[in-house]
Amino acid sequence: METKRILMDGDAIKRAIRRIGHEILERNKGLSNAVIVGIERRGVMLAKRLQTEIHAIEGLHIECEPLNVAMYRDDRDTRPKEGAPCSIDTTEKTIILVDDVLYTGRTIRAALNALMTSGRPKSIQLAVLVDRGHRELPIRADYVGKNIPTSHLEKVRVQMMELDGCDGVTIEQ
Repeated sequence: METKRILMDGDAIKRAIRRIGHEILERNKGLSNAVIVGIERRGVMLAKRLQTEIHAIEGLHIECEPLNVAMYRDDRDTRPKEGAPCSIDTTEKTIILVDDVLYTGRTIRAALNALMTSGRPKSIQLAVLVDRGHRELPIRADYVGKNIPTSHLEKVRVQMMELDGCDGVTIEQ
């Protein structure tokens, strides 16, 4: 039997994005040469919301781009043999990489590989809505909406209004 607990509702997600936006601005003082990059699918939606939040706070318009990491994955048998390389010019840019859930670190490793194919960034900072632990790689988020300790048997599900009709984070077992 599946049990489901609500960990974040829409308001909690908005507060987390607002806080992350403030933290990014405090740490980077300007962001004149920055790009927000969202990992497909839900990371893209979070990246766009973060872009909007930073604009609301500081009036800055920061470029926001999607990133498909499928061809860079090492943990899926369904990895495509071919695909478009990263089209984002990362050379000397501050990259704010955004994803919904940080778990093993393998998606982030794939994203780093993809970003490095198109230049040498000045820096890459990682923002995630949920950090659930259980890393298999030495990866740590710079900005975290919520730390949620989980077991390997649990599944964290992020819902976004744009895709799912509502905002929320649930944990299922």
